Amino acid sequence: MNPVAKHDLWHPSLWPVWLGVGFLWLLHWLPLPLQAGLGNALGWLLAHKPGRRRRIAATNLALCFPEASERQRRRWLVQSFQASMRAVLEHGLLWWGSEARLRRLIRLENPEAALGDGTRPVIWLAPHFVGLDAGGVRLAMEHAAASMYAPAKDVVTDAMMWRGRARFRAPRLIAKHEGIKPVLRALKDGLPFYYLPDQDQGARNAVFAPFFGIPAATLSTLPRLAKLAGAQVVPVITRLLPGGRGYAVRFYPPWDNYPSGDLDADVARMNAFIEARIREMPAQYLWLHRRFKTRPPGEPDRYG
Repeated sequence: MNPVAKHDLWHPSLWPVWLGVGFLWLLHWLPLPLQAGLGNALGWLLAHKPGRRRRIAATNLALCFPEASERQRRRWLVQSFQASMRAVLEHGLLWWGSEARLRRLIRLENPEAALGDGTRPVIWLAPHFVGLDAGGVRLAMEHAAASMYAPAKDVVTDAMMWRGRARFRAPRLIAKHEGIKPVLRALKDGLPFYYLPDQDQGARNAVFAPFFGIPAATLSTLPRLAKLAGAQVVPVITRLLPGGRGYAVRFYPPWDNYPSGDLDADVARMNAFIEARIREMPAQYLWLHRRFKTRPPGEPDRYG
């Protein structure tokens, strides 16, 4: 059951949020190239507005790409804001677009690879690229699956996110505070688990693994979960296509010898894979998150 159903979604304090939802509903009727143009324009404006998120993104890019010129990093910064704003505005399409339209605009490049070799439960490793939600909605058309979620800051947004994820097949959505046991049950029941692994959530249950050569607090959940469930890891990346042409979802081959038994090496392997995909499309990663917030003892704050 959607937990926000118990709340008053029409409280006056939430009316501004409903206005935003109405704006997305109106936008979803437009051709995607027009939505993309609007997202690019708004993203350009936000990228040039001084603020905390801009500083975080600029710091992340400087830390991860010290070899790039300052001009190149500024270009990626603007493109990152544009891609993020496009993805936000295109949530209206995910929430109200017809199944036929979504199938046309969110294309599965190799759907036959989704379940790996088909012999074991599957964990879909889905890093934080801007197309993450579009990929999740598209996969829900093909597979009953499980995923983990954190409640949004307001109940209206939370309700809409639930609506988008549950439109086509009833997913098994697991709140983060429920822990790993419901995830293991879902995998045991044969549901692929759409797992988002790459945000700094503190030192608990994490190891410091290299990410662009910098020790980054990284959850060790993936190798531990794969071991407990006897699951194979199948990475999946959703790419935002230029010019409002939609999204492309690509599965990668299942990982051999994973987990290896060496927890640090297994987490480092995950980070190395994500880093390689970021280098292919730097502007589409979620640079607005403080990926290096948690530091090893004695190291200074990277965002101070």
